Amino acid sequence: MRCLAFILVFFLSGFGLYAQSEQIAQNYLDQGQYEKALKVYQELLKENPGNGNFFDGVITAHQQLEDFASAEGLLLSRLNRNAVNPTVLIELGHNAALQQKQEQAQEYYLEALAVLNEKPNYTYTVARTFEKYSLLDYAAEAYQKGLELNPEMKFQLPLARIYGEQGKLEKMFSSYLDLIEKEPEISANLVREFDRYILEDASNPANTALRKLLLQRSQKNPLILYNEMLAWLFIQQKEFQKAFAQEKAVYKRGDHDLQRIIQLTVISKAEGDIETAKSIVEFIIAETPSENILLQARQLLLSMQVETATSKEYSGIEKNFEALFQEFGTGPETLSIQIDHANFLAFKIGKIGQGIELLQNLSERVVTNFQKAAVKMALADILVLDQKFNKALIYYSQIQNLVKNDEISQKARFKVAQTSYFKGDFEWAKTQLDVLKASTTQLIANDAMELSLLISENTLEDSTQTALKLYAKADFLSFQKKNQEGIAILDEIIANHKGEKIEDEALLKQALLFEDEGEFAKAEKNYLKILEFYPNDILADNATFQLAELYRNKLDQPEKARDYYEQIIFNFPASIYFVESRKNFRMLRGDAIE
Repeated sequence: MRCLAFILVFFLSGFGLYAQSEQIAQNYLDQGQYEKALKVYQELLKENPGNGNFFDGVITAHQQLEDFASAEGLLLSRLNRNAVNPTVLIELGHNAALQQKQEQAQEYYLEALAVLNEKPNYTYTVARTFEKYSLLDYAAEAYQKGLELNPEMKFQLPLARIYGEQGKLEKMFSSYLDLIEKEPEISANLVREFDRYILEDASNPANTALRKLLLQRSQKNPLILYNEMLAWLFIQQKEFQKAFAQEKAVYKRGDHDLQRIIQLTVISKAEGDIETAKSIVEFIIAETPSENILLQARQLLLSMQVETATSKEYSGIEKNFEALFQEFGTGPETLSIQIDHANFLAFKIGKIGQGIELLQNLSERVVTNFQKAAVKMALADILVLDQKFNKALIYYSQIQNLVKNDEISQKARFKVAQTSYFKGDFEWAKTQLDVLKASTTQLIANDAMELSLLISENTLEDSTQTALKLYAKADFLSFQKKNQEGIAILDEIIANHKGEKIEDEALLKQALLFEDEGEFAKAEKNYLKILEFYPNDILADNATFQLAELYRNKLDQPEKARDYYEQIIFNFPASIYFVESRKNFRMLRGDAIE
């Protein structure tokens, strides 16, 4: 037993020495000390002649020293010992290529490929060796030959990746689609490969190539898979109506599962294509046999109608609410719709009292703490709208006791701070905000930090808080959707408090209100003022990003948008907008998004 242990320790210590010496040799190579590297590798190879890594190290060191004859001699001796080894032939070709002997190199490469006719199992090794030296044409040929000799071999994936590196987009997508047809269960994984090339821009060559292939294949072999992939492509291009057409085809030809269509509703709504989202929801309402899905779809449709309606359409929406309650009742299952109705009455029609009364009656019927918290949150929001700040604060505080440690509790705490800020109690607001800076919810933490900073900066500079009180009033008017009145107050701040900390805050807030009102030229002017007069202030990245978004989404000036996204990347690497800016910059530049 002792003898066995001794042998084991000896073996492991010897292995450790080999590993250490190999690392030393590799370090010499990396540092350009090729003679030292050669000496170490030769010693290692002498002690272990069958080790391929040591052999490769000797060859590389000889080549770096331009001793190509020694490298060739070693390779030929190995070739003779191992009969026909195609990877050694490639190494000989590479050795010739380093000497600018291209014809000789080509002969070796072709000889390596010819070996595959007799030994197709070498296909992957041969292709990977070609790839090692960026000989992509030869690597592709190796995979193609391997597939011809044995169609069951799984070479489509590495072959497709090579086509992608070569810029042969149609061949790349065709190889992927061949593989997906063969193994549909891996299609979700392969879509990640597509995502490296597909952009939002439908005219991008990769988008065009994939769309063409999918349509061609769909006509020849109408698989549902192709409808699913076309839908995915149209979603990437934000062409949600076209995606909806494909998803309807999937639904009708498949097992009538609405989940994909429901997901498309969520995506199109989140991306701002409300009209398409409405069309999709109407389809879901017409098709679903599930009462639960039907109710959710009706609620979503109503919420989108409220979001986009003009005042002339409000009476029709009110009738839709009434019809829904007649059909489904006013029990717990329609709780969230009843809350939506109260918000509609208060925030859209101006029937604040009616909205409050509806929620007060509802609060007496709900049972669970989460239901109570949802009702109290809506009620408090409407009380803030009605400037009944103290009552609202009571409800927000009650929510924190009802659902401790939940996200809704943190949201209520933020609203306590925001309401205190609206009413001018800045000290108490800041106390609450400072606690929320450590919120587990990133959005709440960021909002808390921004509002806390606004209060502290403008309290230090102006102990009377004159400008801050005006700004809070404008902010409150924005909450009430009285944008023009808010804009007027911000004009007053900009005119009377030039050069103060509050000025860039006012310019930014006003720009956002201008955007809400569709006054994009005025918004642009404000963003540019911030960048001209406050280029190093804390809001510079906000203004830069908002300006980029304005140029891209509203003013149709993608070149300018790209320039401002680039400024975020290089001038504001710590900005919360960095990731989104980098993505949009690459897209506008035409990069493949990894």
